Amino acid sequence: MTYSLWIIITASLVGLSCGIIGVFLILRKQAMMADAISHTVLLGIVIAYMATQQITGVAMLIGGVLAGILTAFLVQTLSSLKVQHDASLGIVFTTLFAIGVILISTSVGNVHLDVQHALMGEITFIPFTTIDLPLIGAVPKATALLAVVLLVVIFFIIAFYKEWKITSFDPALAASLGIPVLFLHYLFMTLVSVTTVASFDAVGAILVVAMLITPAAAAYLWTDRLIVMLVLSGLFGVLSAIIGYWIATALDTSISGSMAFATGCIFFISFLISPKHGLISKRVQPAKVSEEHVS
Repeated sequence: MTYSLWIIITASLVGLSCGIIGVFLILRKQAMMADAISHTVLLGIVIAYMATQQITGVAMLIGGVLAGILTAFLVQTLSSLKVQHDASLGIVFTTLFAIGVILISTSVGNVHLDVQHALMGEITFIPFTTIDLPLIGAVPKATALLAVVLLVVIFFIIAFYKEWKITSFDPALAASLGIPVLFLHYLFMTLVSVTTVASFDAVGAILVVAMLITPAAAAYLWTDRLIVMLVLSGLFGVLSAIIGYWIATALDTSISGSMAFATGCIFFISFLISPKHGLISKRVQPAKVSEEHVS
């Protein structure tokens, strides 16, 4: 398999995983939580490196996941103490991220882990670090990890589909039906953390936010059905990854930046021409007001 194809496959896995998870971030109105976790996982990765002297593998994944769960716990705790939710996000996110940056500067030293790498990622190095898998052969480590994470995400989405649906739209009703809302909240934050850490090498902490939020926001404009929204969001994520790669190749610029740019272009097109919520359709049929919810 060629070098370019491995990059496209890796980026597509990022787009697909983030696109699926992003749907529930949009529906739960927790888009900024993705921003917070995408930054605070840096602290977990740095601490994992300090403990194991490795910046890839299971240790990094565990460190990032624990940092993401810690972020969700601290935000939830501050909110329960009457601190505004957006203020809680800002306090926790900036504090934990700052600790991660300080540790990188003072304790990590000269390794392939710096602030620029953490923020922007570097997908061009992904094909050079491989592992041998039975029946498949040499596969980039990051690609294999992303494939496993995608399967895990799909498994939990399917296994708790009804519960995700109810808790996303009406948490009070879910609690009255005996659904463990708090457990599902932390399970979902764990999935966000796992997806973010797995995408870390490919698109970096900042740009993973674009992959988590923008494809799902674009899909939200096209449909009111949850299952269709999940499929569309995943497709938009993959399409953004492919288009972004070819833009980067044509302009000789950052691949991850081009991927994020492609997500913005897809959202802008959706915002203009989507049949129900698009700007053009609203101008053509100004009297038709739809307040349908995602079924």
